[in-house]
Amino acid sequence: MKKLHRSFATVMLAALPLTGPALASEVVEQIELGLELYQEENYGAAITELEFAINDIRKLMSGRIAETFPKAPAGWTAAAAESSSGGGGAAAMLGGAGGVMLERKYSEDNGNGSLEASLIIDNPLVQGMSALFSNPALIAAQPNTERVRIGRESAIVKWEPDRSRAEATLLLDGRILMQVKGQNLESQDVAVDLLKGWNLEAVRSQAAR
Repeated sequence: MKKLHRSFATVMLAALPLTGPALASEVVEQIELGLELYQEENYGAAITELEFAINDIRKLMSGRIAETFPKAPAGWTAAAAESSSGGGGAAAMLGGAGGVMLERKYSEDNGNGSLEASLIIDNPLVQGMSALFSNPALIAAQPNTERVRIGRESAIVKWEPDRSRAEATLLLDGRILMQVKGQNLESQDVAVDLLKGWNLEAVRSQAAR
């Protein structure tokens, strides 16, 4: 039985990203210890170890999701993607019902423009947006708002010319909310183009359940 558990842990290690070998190795150790504690019927301690392993796997997975963020447009500079909560380190994943909440900021090189791209997955906030995206009447009722096609997907774009602010939002597969907010912009185009530059298939692949 122990040999089978060791084999399982080895498979888990092979499936983890190579970008975090130290963390990946720690995950394997946590899984192995959790299984040993389970065999000893020390269920509470086993749950604790496996929960630590799950949390670290989430961090590794989140790092891959962060890589899907679009590159900076010409004339702009992008910061690293990080947790939108500000905690847990760069590209951290929030556990439990929080899901994934990541953001990346962009600044205009020779101007005051700023953009903030955010990605939220499996969060209650996403469910609240579903009604808006599925109801054209609600979209039409929003001032300065229009629908924009991004491939086969539909995005909602809000442009406030008097405030030089733009907001482009895309709901993917009913559980992935992708949004670009911009300030001090000449038009909505830079925000829309940044959203269009997101690798949707990569997001789907890395966020798969």
